[in-house]
Amino acid sequence: MIILGIDPGYAIIGYGVIDDSKNDSEMVLDYGAITTPKEDSLPVRLEAIEASLKFLFDKFKPDVVAIEELFYFKNQKTIIQVAQARGVIILACQKYCGKIYEYTPLQIKQALTGQGRAEKAQVQYMVKAILGLNSIPKPDDAADALAVAICHSQTSPSLNQNKV
Repeated sequence: MIILGIDPGYAIIGYGVIDDSKNDSEMVLDYGAITTPKEDSLPVRLEAIEASLKFLFDKFKPDVVAIEELFYFKNQKTIIQVAQARGVIILACQKYCGKIYEYTPLQIKQALTGQGRAEKAQVQYMVKAILGLNSIPKPDDAADALAVAICHSQTSPSLNQNKV
């Protein structure tokens, strides 16, 4: 199964694509970040996010999408913009794939490290180890997206109550 993991944002959206159909292990197909210029208006940035996601769906044809749920931000302006971008991301995922699963940061940390309160460095180390990479993926948003994809691979979708 090809899984597209997404770490939502509006300036930087991390993505990671893995294939977990070989030998009970995950193989990384691609990872990176969709970036939007801060000088662009929010509608232009949202359009760029959708177009970039369409490109990823056309290229990798994922079977499912795993996306990190939002957590509380102290900055009210930031949370609104991230939520708007997340809405576009979810719409694109529904439009181009239709199988979307959400995971909380706690669930992701638990799946990768066995501990829901793990530090970011521990999660990044496990992404590197599980995928057999030489180094921790950069930017951090890409590593986070790969972590979401791995979480889905290691979590039975039938037990996941967070389907969008």
